[in-house]
Amino acid sequence: MLRASNQQKGAKMKNVIAERVDVWVAGMKDEPGSLAKVLSTLRDAGADLELIIARRAAEEPGTGVVFLAPLRGDEEIAAAGMLGFNATSSVHSVRVQGDNEPGMAAELSEKLAAAGINLRGLTAAVMGTQFIMYIGLDSSADANKVIEVLQQA
Repeated sequence: MLRASNQQKGAKMKNVIAERVDVWVAGMKDEPGSLAKVLSTLRDAGADLELIIARRAAEEPGTGVVFLAPLRGDEEIAAAGMLGFNATSSVHSVRVQGDNEPGMAAELSEKLAAAGINLRGLTAAVMGTQFIMYIGLDSSADANKVIEVLQQA
């Protein structure tokens, strides 16, 4: 079983911190209460989740998929395992957080584009004066390159 403690600290850019993170994924039924069961089980195991993405799986009617992060500690990881979660090995993720300024997402994505990094996915939100962004990449090398680019900026 993979441990969430495998996270690697990364870069800073103008009050921006980037770090490698494991994103966990599991399938679920597309019916009332499925997501609530997942989230309450993880809550009861002590999970303090920062990212939850849940949606229907269009290619498989009657099913859905949920992505989440972080999971820390043996109890949280064991509960997630019983629910069918695994740390995804097909998407390599970097968590970026910092002071929000207008255009920050554009600035960061421009720097990554200039470095030739192709993003697999991006999820971002602003809360108060802070932003948080999860960047999905195709390889560990790309994730490391994201952190390197942000260190140099």
